[in-house]
Order: sequence, then C-alpha cells, then structure tokens
Amino acid sequence: MMSNENMTQLKNSLADESSLSIEPDLGTLLVVLLKGVLYQDTDPMRWSYLLNLKNQVKDYVKVLGLELVQDDAEGYAFLRTRSDQVDESGSEQKGDIPRLITRRQLSFPVSLLLALLRKKLAEFDASGEDTRLVLMREDMVELMRLFHPDSTNEAKLVDKIERHINKVVELGFLRKLKNTTSNAQPSYEVRRIIKAFIDGQWLAEFDAKLGEYQQYLIKKDTDSE
Repeated sequence: MMSNENMTQLKNSLADESSLSIEPDLGTLLVVLLKGVLYQDTDPMRWSYLLNLKNQVKDYVKVLGLELVQDDAEGYAFLRTRSDQVDESGSEQKGDIPRLITRRQLSFPVSLLLALLRKKLAEFDASGEDTRLVLMREDMVELMRLFHPDSTNEAKLVDKIERHINKVVELGFLRKLKNTTSNAQPSYEVRRIIKAFIDGQWLAEFDAKLGEYQQYLIKKDTDSE
C-alpha cells in the first residue's frame, strides 16, 4: 500500500507534468496570429497564452512591421500592418518594411454584404437581446435582394448571393454553424471582428452609399443579361 508521503510525491509530480503541458508557447501563438484571427470562444487556451505573452508578441511582430490588435471585450485578436508603415491612402511608405500581410481587393457585392452585416450587427447590439447575431442564409438573401433588380430566375439569384456568403465565411467575418437537422437551412454567426474593419464613421455614411450600391448592381445585372 502506498504511503501518504509517496502519494503526496505522486500528486506533485502529476501537477508538475500538467503545468508543463499547458506552458504558454510563443511560437505556436505567433503562427496562429500570422495565419488569421484568434477568437477567445473557439480557442480559449491560446487566448490565455496571449494574455500571458501579450508584450512578447508585440515586441516580436514589431520587427516584422506588424502590430497586435486585441479586443478583450469582443474576444478577438489579429495582426495588421503597423499604422506608421502606411500613409492615409493605405499604401506602404517608401523605404519601409515590405508588407507582410497583403491587402485583399474585394468584389463590390462582397463589400456590400459586409456593410449590410455590419449595419445588422449595430442594430442587433442596440436591441440588447443577446451577444451572438445568428442569421439564416435566407436572411442574407433578403438583405441583398433589395439591391438586385427583379429577377424571374430565383435559383440563379440565390446561388449568386450564396457565393458572396461563402466568400465572407472565407474572410472570417461569418462562421457557418452546424445544423441540428439534416434539412435545416444553413445558419451563420456574424463574427464581431467585422466591427474592427468597418468602423462607426463609415457606418454613419452607409445610408448615403446605398443608392450608389444599388445603381451599380442594377447596371451589372443588366449588362450580364
């Protein structure tokens, strides 16, 4: 039978091994951040690493021309080109470090969908109903339908909008949720990081831009017929 002293030694040994297994790993954390966005709700362990290694991460990425953006309230973090490395137009300043994280050129419909989702999230937050905004595919189809001319080919329109939705999922602003039933319509969570890319100033000008967006899409649809 194991003595009390041996039992204590065994417990201490197991505790030491456990603490080693969750030792914050700067290298792994940097790889995750360089690949994309770190979310607290989907990766709580690495989020805890970030809380412990925040200063080291900032120092490391600074030499790469990057800066850490972390929002503890919304639960996300990502890397972006340092603000002192770009001018007002978003272009690299001459003689600075080459851009490590490339800028993505989005299609007009995808930009529109992002704007509509950001506006929807602002309305949702104002209602104070919940913390997660979940939309069905049909909800987003209806949002986009207003900016397309009347079409007799419903299937073609839905297919086109679904491609835009998939692109937004790829960009990380939507997360597709698992369906509870086989015949359920796809549902998506609007990721709160969208607030970091579409700010309040742009949103304030949103209504003025909607007319321009609608005319553009009508022209595109008419030209493609």
